[in-house]
Amino acid sequence: MNLTFNLNRLFKASFFGPPTLLALATSLALTGWAADPVGQEPQTLDIPASGNTSQAPVELEAEPAIEQAEDTKGRLPLDELRAFTEVMERIKKAYVEEVDDKTLFDNAIQGMLSGLDPHSAYLKPDDFQELEENTSGEFGGLGIEVGMEDGFIKVVSPIDDTPASKAGVQAGDLIIKLDDASVKGLTLSDSVDKMRGKAGTPIKLTIVREGEGKPLEISLERAVIKVQSVRVKNLEPGYGYIRVSQFQADTGKELVDTLNELKKEQENGKLNGLVLDLRNNPGGVLQAAVGVTDAFISEGLIVYTKGRIPSSEMKFNATADDPSQGVPLVVLINGGSASASEIVAGALQDHNRAVLMGTESFGKGSVQTVLPLSVDSAKGLKLTTALYYTPKGRSIQAEGIKPDIVVQRAKVTPIDAPQQYKEADLQRHLGNGNKEGNDGVSGKNNAAADKAAKEIADLLAQDYQLNQALNVLKGMHINAVTAGKSEEKKTAALKLVESKP
Repeated sequence: MNLTFNLNRLFKASFFGPPTLLALATSLALTGWAADPVGQEPQTLDIPASGNTSQAPVELEAEPAIEQAEDTKGRLPLDELRAFTEVMERIKKAYVEEVDDKTLFDNAIQGMLSGLDPHSAYLKPDDFQELEENTSGEFGGLGIEVGMEDGFIKVVSPIDDTPASKAGVQAGDLIIKLDDASVKGLTLSDSVDKMRGKAGTPIKLTIVREGEGKPLEISLERAVIKVQSVRVKNLEPGYGYIRVSQFQADTGKELVDTLNELKKEQENGKLNGLVLDLRNNPGGVLQAAVGVTDAFISEGLIVYTKGRIPSSEMKFNATADDPSQGVPLVVLINGGSASASEIVAGALQDHNRAVLMGTESFGKGSVQTVLPLSVDSAKGLKLTTALYYTPKGRSIQAEGIKPDIVVQRAKVTPIDAPQQYKEADLQRHLGNGNKEGNDGVSGKNNAAADKAAKEIADLLAQDYQLNQALNVLKGMHINAVTAGKSEEKKTAALKLVESKP
């Protein structure tokens, strides 16, 4: 199952020439550009996507795509054009500083797009370069996805193993100051520019966090962010954990490879259960979301899109291959799970392939198309052209995916129990006849195993949602084993009856 594509070739084809590809927006990493959106949703970047679709990848030419849109007015609004011209003329004559026509027109286009929704925006040449950096999974900054709320910067989610996550920045934090300067009144783009910088340079964030009596000051250093999108752990023998932090170009293939390696590590080459963690995953490449979903289902629709123009309508279907081999699956989501994460969660839920646990997801269900301008192919616009839907026709736009089992974030606190004596503690107790003398395992290996087990125990104690996901997986496995034994007994009984004269 080949889920990769030639990124450089695709960028050249779709960004600097007439064709463009339909793309699902990925949430803005800290170093991304921004267009000053209004609202609580994260600023986004669009990434070209292709995948297993029932039709060829959509290619939209800028002008033909616009010409297909229905013109309900039939004529230009002359009064509005006169007002626009008058405002522009007054700015040129009376504004405190001289402003050239190019700047005014660029600002007008930017305002026209940003006023539509939080994800449509005007793309300048530098924006394409930053788009490619975010797609590759390597960029400079602090490592957080951000949006705007009440004039402040809201953290949608910190990226794993970045300066922000290591310093304790959390999803939902409001950044009110950068160093000693307030962000109030700044655009999201201006704030992002201030947070960007050379790796190793310091910055201080002043944060307002729910439940804290006063603002928190967090000092950290900028770094080159290299995001590893897929991580894996063995929770217990037979039970695996895969964390997907972002959907990058190769995430689908990486997940399949990781899943195969995880199965090989098990004693019998099979998993009893798997946790797929999509919490605080802001989204990414549409193709990657399709690839990850396809790793767990072998047939049926994964996602489809609907818009006003025919070329914005696409369908993505699963292939027959099933690398997961039907392993019991729990998917963890929360309010930081957005866009591509919601495609995966929604599809697996609709196919009854997984149990969703955690809290309600973000609710980013719109699709953006990158359209180069015919007058200057180095510039373009990112326009919301469609909504995406789960296999059962659910739109999650501004709704989110609701988990099957709601589990709030919490910690597990073990209670110290009084010491209890067992048979093995009694003097002259009998030995166990089933045990052999030497199992052949060295003390060094035992120590390493004990250390790994302690790390997992600490993780499960700190992460209540993951702890409960593991418990549900064990229950699913026991149920499957019990059902299998009952079926075997039923089959054996039928054969016995049939064999009797």
